[in-house]
This record gives sequence, C-alpha cells and structure tokens, in this order.
Amino acid sequence: MFVDRAVIHVRGGDGGAGCCSFRREKYVPRGGPDGGDGGDGGSVVIRATTNADSLAALLNRTHWNAQSGSRGAGDNSYGRKGHDLLVQVPPGTLVMDRDRGHVLRDLAAEGDEVIVAKGGKGGRGNRSFATSTNRAPREFQPGIPGEERILVLELKTIADVGLLGFPNAGKSTLLSRLSRAHPEVGDYPFTTKHPNLGAVHVGGERVFILADLPGLIEGAHAGVGLGHEFLRHVERTRVLVHMVEPFPADGSDPVANYRTLRRELSLHGGDLSEKPEVLAMSKSELTGAEERREALELETGRKVLAISAVTGRGLAELVKQVCACLRDAAATQLVAEPTT
Repeated sequence: MFVDRAVIHVRGGDGGAGCCSFRREKYVPRGGPDGGDGGDGGSVVIRATTNADSLAALLNRTHWNAQSGSRGAGDNSYGRKGHDLLVQVPPGTLVMDRDRGHVLRDLAAEGDEVIVAKGGKGGRGNRSFATSTNRAPREFQPGIPGEERILVLELKTIADVGLLGFPNAGKSTLLSRLSRAHPEVGDYPFTTKHPNLGAVHVGGERVFILADLPGLIEGAHAGVGLGHEFLRHVERTRVLVHMVEPFPADGSDPVANYRTLRRELSLHGGDLSEKPEVLAMSKSELTGAEERREALELETGRKVLAISAVTGRGLAELVKQVCACLRDAAATQLVAEPTT
C-alpha cells in the first residue's frame, strides 16, 4: 500500500539517574563518594533510504520511543547509554513539526538524516559533587527527560519525468508500455490513486525514472478532487509530459483541458508552470485524433506529438524529446550552481 503522509509521535530516551554511593572497603577508611553518572538516553533519528518506498510502515506504529539510559552505580560505574532509534523513510520525505509548524529537514537524497528527538542527558552521581570542603556529598541528579514531539511526514515522489493529464488520459498505460511497471489500468477516471514509478531504459546504462501522477481536475490547486495530495509530487520532477486525450469521456474540449491544467500548475506555485514540458496527444489510433492534434498544435503554437500506447506510435520520439529536455535541464542546473 502506498502512503505519502503520516503523523507520528517521537520521544527521545530519558537520561539515567546518577548514583549516591560511598566506597566501603576493609582497611580503606574514609573511602569517599563513588556514585557514577547515569547514561544518556538514545535519540530518534529519521533517515532516508531506498529500502523504503512509502510511509506505509509508519501507519501501524505511531509512537517511536528511543531507549533510556541506565542508572549510575557505585564503584564509579557509569550507566549504559541508550541506543538510538532509527526510522527509515523514502528519499523525498519532508519532516515537519506539527505543533510548531516548521520544517525540520527535507530528506531529499538517500542517506540524509535528521535527529527529531534528542535523548536526555544522564544525571550526575555524588562523586561529581565532591569538593575540598564537601568530601561526603549526598547530592545526585535525576536524568533529564528526552525530547518529544509530534511529526508530520510528507512524501514527495522523486522522479525525473512526470506524466501529467486529466483523468483517463492514458498515463498508466503509457507507463506500463515504456517501463516494467504494472500500474492499475481501467477505463474509468481516477484509476490511479497514488504515483507509480517506472525505470525507462534508453540504451546502455542510461535510464530515467518516470512517474505516473494521478489525474488532476479544475480546482486542484485549492484541494478539489485529489488536489494538493498529488500536486506536491509534481514539484520533484524535472520534466513534465503533458498528455491530452483527443476525445474525453465528458465531451470536453482538449484545448480547454490543456489550458485548465496549465492554469492549475501556475496557481499551485512552486514554479511548476516553468518546468520543461513535452506536449503529446494520447490515443492517436482513434479516428479523428489527428484533427484534434492539429487543432491543439495550432492553438498552443507548440509541437504536439501523436502517441499511442496501444500501437506504439510516437513512443520513440517521445522518449527522445524527454531525454533532450533532461539534458537541457541538467546543463541549466550546472550553470546555475555557484562555483567554489
């Protein structure tokens, strides 16, 4: 099950209490204090790893508590430190503090991690309070409680290319044709309930990750339909493939649909409307689809590819254009990065 949002409670381990003890050995008068310090509590760490592909593992466990430190003991024995608790999430996970409302860390790449709840420090034993004037202190400290907070985790899919379009535009079928992914395919809207990823091999060791993003409708930027739940997944992509259906089931105009979706991207913000885009007319095997493609091309003033996931028409040209856009995007990013 794909889950892209989870709320969890995290708590660092408590620090162990210090010990109040005095050395008592035969033939050793006035042995003095020998109470050791308590051990520090473990911390809760969230790390991005490719071993996880969604936040589903966090649904059945909402409380994540690290191990507490042990108490100190006599003979100057320090308490054992608590082990850190590691929470694994997919790359692309945003970690936010629910109550304070700020972002703790954007775990964009594998290996990125953040300490979300620090363990408490262990208390000092009475040996630490000994001075030249106070040689038999009985003071000791309890351990400090660990931090705790409620986190909101949001996963933004990381993919090179995103398939965008109204519901039932043929995105899932195209993904299954270009990669080995097996998304659910149906002849009804909103078949896709969550983003599906597939690796598209373009020769040799070259490959890019293609994401089938759920269908969007008018008002998505304001939360209508699937709305914000899936627009955030578009933010991570570098190139968009905008698929327009020639004969929508609701009888709407393909040109109007294209402009509506472009407006939704612009209203959502995050520079979504500025991303490189490849425009394609899907289901080109249908009679009359070529006329619709020409009309869209004339209206937008851009080249519109005619593709068909059923017959394979135009798929090679589509992949070629996507690769060109990815190269241009990589070159632009390289130029934009400051030199050190």
